[in-house]
Amino acid sequence: MNPFCQHHLAWAEFAHEVCEHSGLPLDFEQSGGLVFCLGEEEWAKRTALNDRIARENPQADRGTEMIERPELERLLPKASLGPTVVGASFGYNDGHSNPLHLLTSLHAAVGRMGGRMRFADPVRRIAPQGDGFRVETAGAINDCRRVVVAAGLASADLARPLGLELPVHEQRGQILVTERTVPFLPLPASGLRQTREGTVMIGATQEDVGFNTDTTAEATAKLATRATQIIPALAERVIVRQWAGLRVLSPDGAPIYVQSERHPGAFAAICHSGVTLAALHAGAMAEAVSTGAIPAVLQPFGTERFHVQARS
Repeated sequence: MNPFCQHHLAWAEFAHEVCEHSGLPLDFEQSGGLVFCLGEEEWAKRTALNDRIARENPQADRGTEMIERPELERLLPKASLGPTVVGASFGYNDGHSNPLHLLTSLHAAVGRMGGRMRFADPVRRIAPQGDGFRVETAGAINDCRRVVVAAGLASADLARPLGLELPVHEQRGQILVTERTVPFLPLPASGLRQTREGTVMIGATQEDVGFNTDTTAEATAKLATRATQIIPALAERVIVRQWAGLRVLSPDGAPIYVQSERHPGAFAAICHSGVTLAALHAGAMAEAVSTGAIPAVLQPFGTERFHVQARS
């Protein structure tokens, strides 16, 4: 079974554990989520995608349902939908959390449990030595028995001396954020959700432009147009922020979890998004590091899947 089919069930337990250790909130909610469909073509494509996922994971709880406009309106009584919205895909197990609160809480929890973190001191080099590894930064040298390379787009260069070839590439994504407004969107949706503070996050683009993190007027127009087609009242809201960031992607878009065959104890974890998969990393990936072996649930996500022809 695909490990991510059950991942959503682990997030609630993970959130509770993080809050317990950190004493801080995560703003975690898991009441379901939506993918809006504008027009019959989008409805048909989304239906086909859900059906394909169900066929590929016959033992998994499907957890999704296509809902037509009348039922969607009952779910969103405070949101007046645009005329082209025909319905949505509803994921019963979807949820959302504030990523900034998650990061703050994880830092606090690690500190309370005896962990140490270094900030603004990037790793320059990781080298095998004896039965362990040496991690060199601008301000320190650390020796360890096991190491996890999880440095995003910098991971490939850092992992290569450890016998790991990580095929990763960058992709720009832009997001818009509106001024605060009264709550009207109780469920998160793909590309559209309202935070507890009242702002609405609109996104995101998928752009192959190298390492360029500029924001563009074209993205503003594209994102705003779709958002107002879904909820026309958003046209009255002021955009207060726009930002761009780089996704970390493998050739097939799925995560990479691998241990070096040449230097056991050296692991790599590559994914988008680390927030979505945080519970998996705290569970299965932590198990890999502590036991020194990639567990079965993560083995399908090794780098050998990118070399099928060479291995056949």
